[in-house]
Amino acid sequence: MKAFHLGRLIALVLLAIALAAPLGACGKKGPLEPPDKESEYPRTYPSE
Repeated sequence: MKAFHLGRLIALVLLAIALAAPLGACGKKGPLEPPDKESEYPRTYPSE
């Protein structure tokens, strides 16, 4: 009976790791960098 509970616990831990692992790839990779001063945005568009 204990082996069944241990197996179930291991399976749940592996499932939790498998579901949480892709979330580790989310988020920023480094400090934020402001856009360069030569940016063409924002710009005005002609109205017809």
